[in-house]
Amino acid sequence: MATVRVALANLKYPASAEESVSLACAAIAEAARNRASIVCFPECYVPGYRIGKSTPAPGADFLSRAWERVARQAAESNITVLLGTERMVDDSRRITVLVINADGSTAGFQDKVQLDPTEDSTYTPASSRQVFTAGPLTFGIVICHEGWRYPETVRWAARRGAQAVFHPHFGDAEPGSYRPTVFGDPRNTFHEQALRCRAAENTCYFASVNCASEGSPTTSAVIAPDGEVIAWQPYGQEGLLIADIDTSAATGLLASRCRSA
Repeated sequence: MATVRVALANLKYPASAEESVSLACAAIAEAARNRASIVCFPECYVPGYRIGKSTPAPGADFLSRAWERVARQAAESNITVLLGTERMVDDSRRITVLVINADGSTAGFQDKVQLDPTEDSTYTPASSRQVFTAGPLTFGIVICHEGWRYPETVRWAARRGAQAVFHPHFGDAEPGSYRPTVFGDPRNTFHEQALRCRAAENTCYFASVNCASEGSPTTSAVIAPDGEVIAWQPYGQEGLLIADIDTSAATGLLASRCRSA
């Protein structure tokens, strides 16, 4: 058995691209002070998720500098970082998560494979997945829309040994939408209950992280392999959500028994 402390950075939406980097670095340092070994950020946190926003597209120079700064902070804090960001691949722009090892080196990228239809005109989908390791933890990453609506994305990672799957997403309130105060409220949309399904149907942990905003329709949460909600962040409250996970509980049993994955 190994216990791994994870941190989900439930931060405010950044006012600028530069602020996104500053807020990310501060959260990394705080996660380390709380003895977390891995910290995950929301979808495209650097420079900020741009669909429906006025945030300009980040240039390659900005992204390079931002990633270097975050990597230095990861190394100084000795913590693995899952940074929601963007990148250019063959002249096309992708939504991605940059995985930075605790020594500041790059472990790789997990690009978004299943785009939301609203993203089609801005981003290009990828076509491959991988799993990563951080100490005793093997983990996968699914980004926003993929985790809500495509169960096979989580199963793919669990069948390849992932004890946890991280789910960076972005969602803020729409006019007239329901404003939840309790996680998984049946009066809310299906999204938060889907998180419990992703964990229980694959016998793995599922850790979902959103930005903090007024009236947020979803919040950050960590779900156990039996579907139990271990921890969730109060809606709209900025800060880190910290949870300890027991890797031995994540057997991947139900994922391994699926014959069609």
